[in-house]
Amino acid sequence: FYNSSLTAHAVARMSIQSALHQALEREEFHLLYQPLVHARTGRIIAVEALIRWQHPERGLIPPMEFIPLAEELGLILRIGDWVIRTACADAMRWRQMNLPRIQMSVNLSNIQFRNKDLLKDISHVLEQTGLPADCLELEITESALMEDAQGALAQMSALKKYSVKMALDDFGTGYSSLQYLKELPLSKLKIDRAFVTDLCSDSKSDEAIVRAVVSLARTLGMQVTAEGVETLDQANALVALGCDSLQGYYFSKPVFADAIPELMNRTWVLGSSPQST
Repeated sequence: FYNSSLTAHAVARMSIQSALHQALEREEFHLLYQPLVHARTGRIIAVEALIRWQHPERGLIPPMEFIPLAEELGLILRIGDWVIRTACADAMRWRQMNLPRIQMSVNLSNIQFRNKDLLKDISHVLEQTGLPADCLELEITESALMEDAQGALAQMSALKKYSVKMALDDFGTGYSSLQYLKELPLSKLKIDRAFVTDLCSDSKSDEAIVRAVVSLARTLGMQVTAEGVETLDQANALVALGCDSLQGYYFSKPVFADAIPELMNRTWVLGSSPQST
């Protein structure tokens, strides 16, 4: 049945659609970066680029609200290209500051991943920015793999030949086939935060899942990153279970690019508070 809230929702959606078309030109998007910390050295080895939209009237609009809409409107390729270009430019700027090597991780939407020109677009950005291909890692979800497994294999194989790395994000929450998983040229599995949140509780199920993922990754020659680490106890448990790197608020919230050089000087020692070096 109709009610007035339906009209309000439709009007709000149309307003966002109109604004989204102009957001790139008006430079309303910006990137934040969340560090990935090496489990043994406690040093930052990578960052994940996260897009944010600062709407002039509505304020900060979360990605979960505008990314699906950008996909519906056919804008995701333009926005995705901007994200990769900006992230690579920032990574190159850090290299020019003589900071330790850091890998840039960028999320791809399913539409981006299926784009037949993805490799050409990536190579063009890397040539323009000067960032080495092996410093870029692209993150995809399990749903992107299962929509077209053979197409995914071909796309990833081409990217691997170009030295770009591939990671499977939110692993364990989708329906990926182990048959295809063993064939895909993935460099990393990222354990979803859902298996980290209750890791230190009395329940042993999450611990068993993390242990199984780490074992699977080792067998397939992949690294493991655990997302959503918020406490020292969680970090210690994940290191004990064999995770290679950790990501989450315990180490840092997503920050602007200018804050990364200072964070690079920090070392997190498991079992004590972060210290500057």
